[in-house]
Amino acid sequence: MLTEQQIQGIYIPVITPFTKERELDLPSFQNYIKVMANSGIHGLVINGTTGESPTVTWDEVEQLVKAAKETLSSINSSVPIMVGTGTNDTASTVARTKKAAALGADAVLVVTPYYNRPTEEGIYEHFRMSASVGIPVMVYEIPARTGVRVSIDMMKKIMNIDGIIGLKDSTNNLDLMTELVRCGSKPILCGDDTFFFDMLTRGAAGGMMASASIHPERFLEVYNRFVAGEKEDAYRLYTQLLPFIKNLFEEPAPAMLKHLLAQQGIIASAQLRLPLMPASEQLKAKIAL
Repeated sequence: MLTEQQIQGIYIPVITPFTKERELDLPSFQNYIKVMANSGIHGLVINGTTGESPTVTWDEVEQLVKAAKETLSSINSSVPIMVGTGTNDTASTVARTKKAAALGADAVLVVTPYYNRPTEEGIYEHFRMSASVGIPVMVYEIPARTGVRVSIDMMKKIMNIDGIIGLKDSTNNLDLMTELVRCGSKPILCGDDTFFFDMLTRGAAGGMMASASIHPERFLEVYNRFVAGEKEDAYRLYTQLLPFIKNLFEEPAPAMLKHLLAQQGIIASAQLRLPLMPASEQLKAKIAL
């Protein structure tokens, strides 16, 4: 199981490849996992938003986790697997978290409950009950998708829950992370790719970033240079990546990610599940590998 000390570096929230008929494409997924693991990344996240979690069934999640574990075993890789189990129903989240533990996941990613807009006390209980399962829990705060923003004071309380090992911060600013780091918080990973370098300078332990699926070695070099104290070089490399990152998310992910991965031959098809649509021709023309 993951420890707080292992929450560092580059974690990739993985895509879910589909066939033209919108069924799981497990051979493509296994090839993709192999490429990511061999790049040197520090962790994989299955069933996150990048993996089109709203349209993926739990039975399919189980297939993906088993396929990823088999693939990692075949290449003698110890890259940890985190599984997204968070929903806006605490009972469902706890049940999925138990199932992820049974599958051998190293940790779970639990998002702040979305859509039903609970009180902060309800949000705290949601995370407390998720962490009580016994598998390490990574908190995922992303107000743009959930419709609620957890206050800094409440997030401090949540981060002190036994079993919570860190935070994926996708708040679109530096305020939460800066205050948590000042108070000696558990590890924080940047969840907004455009803030990666700024978050590293404020004390982030790394990033959980969808864009790192494309040329992960470039993101790893930014991180490795930074932790080695070569901050000017890290910043220079990051600024070279920034236009690509911004273009990548002009349209909803993972449309462009899948297009580029298919273009690289890593997956067989860029197929998505509705309501997501393929990347536009205009965006494809803007991004070259």
